[in-house]
Amino acid sequence: MTIQDLKDKNLLLFECITGSRAYGLDHALSDTDIKGVFIAPKEDFYGLNYIPQVNNETNDEVYYELGRFVDLLLKSNPSVIELLHTPEDKILYEHPLFSKLKAVNFLSKRCKDSFAGYAMTQVRKASGLNKKIRKPFKKEKKSILQFCYILHGQGSMPFLDWLEKNELQQEQCGLVNINHVRDLYGLYYDKNDKLGYMGVMHKTNATMVHLSSIPKGEKPLTYLSFNEDGYKTYCKDYRDYWQWVKNRNETRYENTLENGKNYDSKNMMHTFRLLNMAEEILREEKVNVRRLDREELFRVKNGDFTYEELMQKAEEKQKEIQEAYSLTNLPDNVEKSNAIRVLTELRTSFYS
Repeated sequence: MTIQDLKDKNLLLFECITGSRAYGLDHALSDTDIKGVFIAPKEDFYGLNYIPQVNNETNDEVYYELGRFVDLLLKSNPSVIELLHTPEDKILYEHPLFSKLKAVNFLSKRCKDSFAGYAMTQVRKASGLNKKIRKPFKKEKKSILQFCYILHGQGSMPFLDWLEKNELQQEQCGLVNINHVRDLYGLYYDKNDKLGYMGVMHKTNATMVHLSSIPKGEKPLTYLSFNEDGYKTYCKDYRDYWQWVKNRNETRYENTLENGKNYDSKNMMHTFRLLNMAEEILREEKVNVRRLDREELFRVKNGDFTYEELMQKAEEKQKEIQEAYSLTNLPDNVEKSNAIRVLTELRTSFYS
């Protein structure tokens, strides 16, 4: 089923403009996002062809089936809660039956976690982006040799430095486990290359040091420690970084660099929008879709704050949200039985 099918078959219950144009945060080049609610044909709902959601290829037009929509309302999903509070001038169509879904009946304390909780995940993503921009990974991946250390006096020294200092080759080294000691190895050396030692790193893409068979009577030259946990962490961070480079939105990334900031300013603007909305819901018991804090949010988008200043503002806002949560008169959860009753009445009326 397509979006046009919904309209041709008169299945629409609600349709509106959402996103930045609804928030009042749009500009001349902003996309127009549209969301809506439809009701499945009776034969599909009772049969085997139930479709919970219909969207276009770019996902900037999304329509929820009524049952799916109510289910998301019960979970305090920010995107669907906003639909019930859409400014009138952004509503494109509303079926008379849709008014049965009263916006006030779907607000609860759960909005604290759904709005503010999601916002804080974006803060953590911003922290990750901050780290990626400040500490990029070189394309050439480090080897396990750079995570190996030689015991030296009361401390240690990098294995590669030790090799260079002593004019030795890692290929002529042989390692054996030290019993009952994790990641510590006895290191033997075959200067004549006759004992068949396998080297510390047997292959260039090795992820673990290589052990050798040591002839009886040989004495270890020194002891080597391999920071296996450190190497695994590095590999994960390396993989995540280059996956991010591959998938990042280059235009937004270049804008971030041009602003001289180390965070995605547009994403951070919407993070603070969600935080402010969470506090408003708890204090005012309503959802302000069109933003009265427009100027402050644009300051965030324009990069007027440093990353550290925004992190401080986010911490302070969390405290304000927690205070509002302790004082709000909103119920802990939406009354599920009432929502099911309204859903049943609405569907029955439509089908009849």
